[in-house]
Amino acid sequence: MIPTIPYIETKFEEFNQLIFAGKLPKIPIVLSDAKTFLGKCVWKRRRGSDGKVEYYDFRLRINMRLDLPENEVEDTLIHEMIHYYIGLNRLEDASSHGPLFTRLMKTINEKYGRNITVSFKGSAEQREQLIDKKQRYHVVALMKLHSGKTGIKVLPRVLPSILKFYNAATASKEVLSVKLYMSNDIFFNRFPSSAVLKVHFVDEAEVLSHLEGAEVLDLHHWRKAHTT
Repeated sequence: MIPTIPYIETKFEEFNQLIFAGKLPKIPIVLSDAKTFLGKCVWKRRRGSDGKVEYYDFRLRINMRLDLPENEVEDTLIHEMIHYYIGLNRLEDASSHGPLFTRLMKTINEKYGRNITVSFKGSAEQREQLIDKKQRYHVVALMKLHSGKTGIKVLPRVLPSILKFYNAATASKEVLSVKLYMSNDIFFNRFPSSAVLKVHFVDEAEVLSHLEGAEVLDLHHWRKAHTT
């Protein structure tokens, strides 16, 4: 199912009464087309009169990109309601999904027969739905390592970032070769863009099939100018 705001509002009130004893105030709900999360509880921070940090302006963002079974939509909502409960009550946890969150999640799963998880893994088909299908150009670095592995990196389309990555990669003892391409294949939409020297290992034949027809970028003279 694709969630709607009226549906989420109804389910929020249902789970608020059932699980949270009706103690969660109504919260603005926003539908999102993001490809990086199913749900997110966001808020602002300020220091209260007691000197402690308090959270305010809570909002729930629920993804409508994925067509999920209803129970998974419900579990996503309850997951974010746990975050809301922790933030609203200024409860301390070691991390976003620390011991407190995990304990509350497990209690709810056991008591109410839910299947809430810390992160969404999903099926291959569901993960494919999260991928942005809009065609756009990417700078793609294709690397062969001395280990025999093939890696790719999608880079920001900004020359200093491209040069920074290219220089670091070609200087690495682990890297055998680096080739840069300009491609508008939507296959590369699934990879985050950054200049950090961290690669995604891929099947060489598969990635080469997606680079067919891509423009090869020659940064040799740019690299030389940047390092002299």
